[in-house]
Amino acid sequence: MGSTNLTQRPYLLLTPGPLTTSNRVKQAMMADWCTWDNDYNVNIVQKIRQQLLDIANVSHKEYTTVLIQGSGTYSVEAAISCTIKHTDKLLVVANGAYGDRIGDIATYHNINHTIVSLEETTSVDAQLVEKLIKEDTAITHVAVVHCETTTGILNPIDEIAKVVKSAGKIFIVDAMSSFGGIPIDVKSLDIDILISSANKCIQGVPGFGFIIIRRSILELCKGVSTSLSLDIYDQWATMENGNGKWRFTSPTHVVRAFAEALNELNDEGGVQARYERYKQNHKTLIDGMRKLGYITLLPNNLQAPIITSFVYPNDKFEFNTFYYALKEKGFIIYPGKISKQDTFRIGNIGDIFPADFERLIDAIATTL
Repeated sequence: MGSTNLTQRPYLLLTPGPLTTSNRVKQAMMADWCTWDNDYNVNIVQKIRQQLLDIANVSHKEYTTVLIQGSGTYSVEAAISCTIKHTDKLLVVANGAYGDRIGDIATYHNINHTIVSLEETTSVDAQLVEKLIKEDTAITHVAVVHCETTTGILNPIDEIAKVVKSAGKIFIVDAMSSFGGIPIDVKSLDIDILISSANKCIQGVPGFGFIIIRRSILELCKGVSTSLSLDIYDQWATMENGNGKWRFTSPTHVVRAFAEALNELNDEGGVQARYERYKQNHKTLIDGMRKLGYITLLPNNLQAPIITSFVYPNDKFEFNTFYYALKEKGFIIYPGKISKQDTFRIGNIGDIFPADFERLIDAIATTL
């Protein structure tokens, strides 16, 4: 694999999703599909559901996959609102906007919860989680974000899983920006519920998210949801009994693109190979940026190879000017999202390669 071909796309999306997709994924959307036909439901939808379990390293007997129309947040809201009953209590330990969003979801649905919001540059500490669980015996569920793209920080879900599961709690992981790009062994970590989206590290296009969930938990969700469209039990039951049939209109083109993206992931060598490419993308980026004098917001030990935050180089730096100058040169980057420091972000994921980041560094060197 080498540098991406720009002939069919005006710029590279250096963002955490939507992201730059390959031509083969785009091409997969050029046919129409019938939502009632088994060529679609059985051969595409059901296969996707099984492939996601395989990536998570869990069995069909113990876990299942629910696909939900909409952005990743739809799937997070569906999972949170359907699996936590009025007799339960959720603990959310957040260190960024997406952890805070889980707390917002709990508030909207009147779910009994506690949210602990840490500094955005501080990793979620397993010992803190253990302390919070011990202090509040009413807690039944614990939710964290794996890769918090507010900053690009990677939270240690392996360490957190040990304390959550040793306490007998249900562990919910928002792996929106990591699943498929960073190895996550759901079986060995004993994660109960994992949520991600089509347009992240698997390199599909936006339109649906998915929930990998322990069957024993999902089976208790019947009648819990107060939402029609976000009821994961009903969605699951329809898919199970209807050989992949969705309750409401399936995003057929997006699903077909995702199926091709899964084939592409397999052809690349699986999650570990993609992870290595993302790490090389990230290394090429930070090495080049540091040579130009830019400073990363996070130290290397907290940084995921998904998206990288950089501090404004000086008081005169104007992000919009920088943004549009890079766009003219074929690159789209992201503004910062943290509250206490001026930053911008550059994504490392998608159908992009180290040579693309070498070109980006050259473009930045001549931009300001």
